[in-house]
Amino acid sequence: MKKIRKAVIPAAGFGTRFLPQTKAMPKEMLPIVDKPVIQYVVEELVDAGIRDIIIVTGYHKRTIEDHFDYPNLDLIENLKKGGEKKKPLLEEVEKISDLANFVYVRQKGPYGNGTPLLNVRHLVGDEPFIYTWSDDFIMAKPKSRIKQLIEAYEKYECTCLGSIRATKDEDYKRYGFTGGKMIEDGVMEVETVVEKPGKESAPSDLANVSGFLFTPDIFSYLDEVLDQLDEGEELYYNDALKHMLKDGKRVVAVEIKGGKYYDTGNKLEYLKTVVEFALEHKDLNGKFREYLKSLRLD
Repeated sequence: MKKIRKAVIPAAGFGTRFLPQTKAMPKEMLPIVDKPVIQYVVEELVDAGIRDIIIVTGYHKRTIEDHFDYPNLDLIENLKKGGEKKKPLLEEVEKISDLANFVYVRQKGPYGNGTPLLNVRHLVGDEPFIYTWSDDFIMAKPKSRIKQLIEAYEKYECTCLGSIRATKDEDYKRYGFTGGKMIEDGVMEVETVVEKPGKESAPSDLANVSGFLFTPDIFSYLDEVLDQLDEGEELYYNDALKHMLKDGKRVVAVEIKGGKYYDTGNKLEYLKTVVEFALEHKDLNGKFREYLKSLRLD
C-alpha cells in the first residue's frame, strides 16, 4: 500500500461573494483573527504527515505564494529589532515556509472542480492523495479530518469521501450526498453519488464536504468525463466518481467524527468562524468575550 504523501488544494476561484475585498486579496487569504484560512488547511495536512502540497492557483493568487514563501528581509530585520518582545512573531513567520514542500500550478481548462485534478496529474503520479478545499475545513478531535481519511484508506484501500451529517434542510441543496450501505459506524459503502439533491431526493443524510482521499484512477475517469463534455459545460469530479462506481470501483464515505465544519466561503459563515476562533484565541479570549457581552442586541 502506498503512503499518502501528497495533497492538492484548488485555489483558483475569484471569490466573488466577497467582492470588493477579493478584488486584490484572494479569498483563501481572508484572516481568521490573525491567520489566513488556507493556513489552517495546510497545518492540518502537515499534522497528518503530508509533506508535498500542490496548490492550483490563478493569475490573481500570487499572495498565497508569498505567504508560504520565506518572509522578506525587511520584515525579518524589523522583527529582529524588536528584540525579545517580537521574537515569537519572528519564529512564527519563519516557520510558515518550512511547513511543507509547496508547488504551485496555474489552472487551465474548463470550469469545474475536476479541472484542478487534471492540472496536477503529472505531479501526483500513481499515488493516492488528499484533495481538499482552500476555504473550508473541519476541526476534529482527537483525530483530525485528514487523519481519519488516511486511516479509512489504510483499512479499505479505496477512494474515501470526507462527510458530515446534514442537519438543516438547506444542506441538501448545498452539498453532494452519497447513498449505499453502512458497513461500520460512520462508514458507507457508496453505491450512488447525487449533487445537491434536495431533502426529498437525497439518498441519505451523509453530505460529502471539505476533503477527499482519491486513488490515482480518478484521473482516467476524469478523462472520460472530459471527452464527453459539450462546449461550455463544467468538469466535475462527482461525474468521474459515478463512472468509477459504474465500473465497480470501491468508494467509501467516511463520516468525520468529533468534528465541526467551518465554511468560510460565504460571508455569514465566515463571520461566525471568526467569532468562534476569536473566543478561543489565547490573546483575545477574555477581552473579546467581555466585548460581546457588552453589546446590546435587539
